[in-house]
Amino acid sequence: MKVVIFGATGMVGQGVVRECLLESEVERVTAVGRSRSGVSDPKLEDLILPDLTAYDAEEDRLRGFDACFFSLGVSSAGMSESDYDNVTYKITLAAAETLVRLNPGMTFVYVSGAGTDSTERGRVMWARVKGRTENALLALPFRAAYMFRPGLIQPMHGIRSRTASYRVLYAVLSPILGLARRWFPKYVLTTEEIGLAMLKVANVGAPKRVLETADLRALLG
Repeated sequence: MKVVIFGATGMVGQGVVRECLLESEVERVTAVGRSRSGVSDPKLEDLILPDLTAYDAEEDRLRGFDACFFSLGVSSAGMSESDYDNVTYKITLAAAETLVRLNPGMTFVYVSGAGTDSTERGRVMWARVKGRTENALLALPFRAAYMFRPGLIQPMHGIRSRTASYRVLYAVLSPILGLARRWFPKYVLTTEEIGLAMLKVANVGAPKRVLETADLRALLG
């Protein structure tokens, strides 16, 4: 399997990269972003693009993939809906529309989040934008597309958020997340489990196109 990953430097993306590199069936991983992934592995190459809405010059490097794992995103805190839409919807759809044209047999997996609003009409701004993004992705002619909506996420294997405030938050919550995962496993996933779930749906699919935390855990048995 050949995989392209967006958001490889984020907390979820780091977990996905790790699981892809450990999986023997994955022969090549391309990490697309504005900066290097920071990972050195014979299976991984970085594709650095200053503009994540423009892919014309790199189309040859974006052909021949079996799956795309898209976890690129930012916090909506302090952002207007227009600005958040530009970062979330515009960038995601620019990548997806390019990839589906070049790799129509691809499986596309998008990480949104628990609480995403599929109606696009709710009161929570980020949830509306994520819902619009999900709906647009599901309408594209990929072989398959899955929307992941994890809730609480426990970073594993030394993975850390690049955002300083998030690192502080996770340092405080780390013991609580461990207990919450033990007591309420349907509501907490690890970065490892999200990566494994992505590989699972890319290989064998899933019964639903929109997968909440409980659905993702069920995939892993």
